[in-house]
Amino acid sequence: MDRPFDIVLFGATGFTGALTAEYLAAHATGTWAIAGRNPAKLRALSDRLGLDLPLLRADVSDASSLREIASSARVVISTVGPYVTYGEPLVAACAEAGTDYVDLTGEPEFVDLMYLRYHARAAETGARIVHACGFDSVPHDLGVYFTVQRLPEGVPLRVRGYVQASGVPSSGTVHSAITAAAHFRTAAKIHRERRQAEPPLTDRRVRAVQGRPHRNAGLGAWALPLPTIDPDVVRRSAAALDRYGPDFAYGHFGAVRHLASAAGLAAGAAGVAAVAQVGPVRDRLLERFTPGDGPSPERRAKSWFSVHFAGEGGGRKVVTKVSGGDPGYEETAKMLAESALCLAFDDLPETAGQVTTAQAMGDALLARLQKAGLEFTVVGSTG
Repeated sequence: MDRPFDIVLFGATGFTGALTAEYLAAHATGTWAIAGRNPAKLRALSDRLGLDLPLLRADVSDASSLREIASSARVVISTVGPYVTYGEPLVAACAEAGTDYVDLTGEPEFVDLMYLRYHARAAETGARIVHACGFDSVPHDLGVYFTVQRLPEGVPLRVRGYVQASGVPSSGTVHSAITAAAHFRTAAKIHRERRQAEPPLTDRRVRAVQGRPHRNAGLGAWALPLPTIDPDVVRRSAAALDRYGPDFAYGHFGAVRHLASAAGLAAGAAGVAAVAQVGPVRDRLLERFTPGDGPSPERRAKSWFSVHFAGEGGGRKVVTKVSGGDPGYEETAKMLAESALCLAFDDLPETAGQVTTAQAMGDALLARLQKAGLEFTVVGSTG
């Protein structure tokens, strides 16, 4: 693809956008540019990085500016959320231009809408639209992919993921979470429409199962079903890849040490969901969080995550772990940037349309992330 830039980072001056720019500045090969609506902020970021980066003015309200950056790049990174509010015009531009696209959304409504509206066009133009390239959902999608490769082929497989993490969300993440909760009913309707539009599997069965709260003795923790986008991403990877076997099921859980903490988390999530339904209360809550703010470097340095996967099939059991540092920002920026670099430069399977990280990048992205410091390890196995 003969275009002036290998990668364009859109939303570079936001909190996670700037972290992604820092990572690219240290690790990117080829040509890349930063884009956003404020040229002065873009210049300040370029100067802070010590680089003379190309600066592209683009705004979500200006469709022509988005078409321009899409047509100038092989891969576009978007860090501009909430994506259900601001994300669609850039996906549309990339799908039309045949440009690969990555973002860090964890918003199911947005991902389902983009599939319904742009998957077919992206498949025609050859664009790979890859959502959820941050903590949602790379550790879980590639963690299951890593686990499945260590189980027998051609047999029913069951995998459970158990997430443990310590970190502080940015204001942008809070805005996305509250917006998603406010759109719960609409999102459920769009999800059903997407399931009906997806091509059916005729000779295999793939499921994301909610599961029940339970005690995981191996982790010494209580496990609660996590209503995130991650199980659906895993399900879509499993539907696309025969290696997941003829009958695959995945359950996704948060793991906490104490029962009281589990109850508190459940109550907190229910409270946020309830508040999000009341417009004036929701608006006042959002006003307390200024987009662009986030945890300090000192707090991020103390943050961590680990996800244990328990897989079984064909008489074999295996436990694996994916782990790293600050999940929401340092590692998310790394995962997002490496996903873009992978699409731009690596030898990958032929895919197009809306695809997952495991489906589009699989082994290549796994190798990149391991080299970048994320740990994918086998904890134990039997059989």
